[in-house]
Amino acid sequence: MPTKKEKNTEKKTKVKKLSIAEFEKKVIELANKGLTSEKIGETLRREGIHPKEYGKKISKILKEKNLYINPDLKNIEEKLKKIKEHYEKNRQDKRAMRDKDRISAQLRKLKRYFKD
Repeated sequence: MPTKKEKNTEKKTKVKKLSIAEFEKKVIELANKGLTSEKIGETLRREGIHPKEYGKKISKILKEKNLYINPDLKNIEEKLKKIKEHYEKNRQDKRAMRDKDRISAQLRKLKRYFKD
C-alpha cells in the first residue's frame, strides 16, 4: 500500500529541463500561433516549464525577435472586431454603434500611447 507521500510523487511527471535556446524556440513557436506573453507563460507552466528558471522574461524574448504584441491592444482590437461584426448584422442597435465608437477611440488612444 503506497503512502501519501509516494502517491504525490507518482502524480508529478518528470519534465526534462530545456536549454535556454530550446526555451526561446518554444516561446517563439507559441508567439507565432498568436498567443500573448501572458498566455505563453500559462501554456508553458501547464507543460511544467517555469520561465523563471531560464532568467529571461518572455516579453523580452519576444521584443528581441520583434514578435511582441501588447496584450491590451490585442484585446481591444478583438473586442472592436466583435462589436463591428455585431453592428453589421444589427444596424438598429444604437448601443452597439456607441460602443463601436467608444472602443475605437480607446484603441486610437492606446496606439498613440504605445506608438504602435
